[in-house]
Amino acid sequence: MKNAPIPKYEKERMEALHSLNILDTKPEERFDVLTKMATKMLSMPISVVSIVDSDREWYKSCEGLTVKEGGRKESFCGHALLSEDVFIVEDTLLDSRFKDNPTVIGAPFIRFYAGVRMRDLKTHLPIGVFCVKDYKPRNLNTEQVDILFMLAQRAEIELNKR
Repeated sequence: MKNAPIPKYEKERMEALHSLNILDTKPEERFDVLTKMATKMLSMPISVVSIVDSDREWYKSCEGLTVKEGGRKESFCGHALLSEDVFIVEDTLLDSRFKDNPTVIGAPFIRFYAGVRMRDLKTHLPIGVFCVKDYKPRNLNTEQVDILFMLAQRAEIELNKR
């Protein structure tokens, strides 16, 4: 497994993240509706608004999983955070970065991942990822990627309203 990379601007990113006062807040319908829409519109069992903190990814909203956070080192979102475009892993078992990841070889047995980063709109630094996951390998067509971007953009706007 390849650990999620730490960006060179991590200190500034963390300052931007903490200025939003979003970490460890209660669930909110404005985010939950977006993750529910993602699972329905993209036929995915899991969708998450994931905020990437210094050593964990914390789930502001999560549809399809009971956990509320995970380790940053093994997080898919930690990788997607640095991607300018949609970050897609069509089959986790065929990707050297993830094939022995604890969430791939153990519960919840993730085989597909797609995520779009969300930014702090003042600094434009990435703070989290809107993602979908599946238990089977798959791909996304152009329309599905557009839907994922649209939902991620809406989540980004909501995160920045605080």
